[in-house]
Amino acid sequence: MLNSFPVLRRGAIAAMTVAAASLAFSGCTMTSPKASASATEQRQEIDSGTDATLGKLYETSPQAKALVQRAKGVLVFPSVLSASFVVGAQHGKGVLRVGGANAGYYSTTAGSIGFQAGAQSKAVVLLFMTDQALEQFRNSNGWTVGADASVAVANVGANGRIDTNTARQPIVGFVMNNGGLMAGVSLEGAKIAKLDL
Repeated sequence: MLNSFPVLRRGAIAAMTVAAASLAFSGCTMTSPKASASATEQRQEIDSGTDATLGKLYETSPQAKALVQRAKGVLVFPSVLSASFVVGAQHGKGVLRVGGANAGYYSTTAGSIGFQAGAQSKAVVLLFMTDQALEQFRNSNGWTVGADASVAVANVGANGRIDTNTARQPIVGFVMNNGGLMAGVSLEGAKIAKLDL
């Protein structure tokens, strides 16, 4: 009787693991109300999410506001949803702003390999600090972080200050979740493509 307990326990863990994976992947495949929203509604949702994301970024790091104001272009993905179970995927929609005005809508996708089941959402902000970096991005037919350009993900200290070396790079990135700015995150491999919205 005692020997059957580990077998039952392993079986229960396996069943829970399969259930968690099913939930994670069903979240990616189900059609949500957002998927059927009109182009106008999608643009409005992205725009309001972008304003909220930038507001949160400025609260977290006042220095980030000065960087955004200096940037030649600002690409914001207010909600990048990632779901994973061994092999994962992430996807989100965002807007590029140049001179404070919307200059196009984009999608981002990336794959990942990990052992943590579940889904989470994060916001990604990319600042194109030079005309050349912005021009290369806008002229690309699909753009991948790491292959087409490097993105220096900003490290922000407890005082809200951004590492000065990072702030001097052609493209600076910020990644945030509900807890604030995320440290030690890589955007390597993220693919960004223009959307027809």
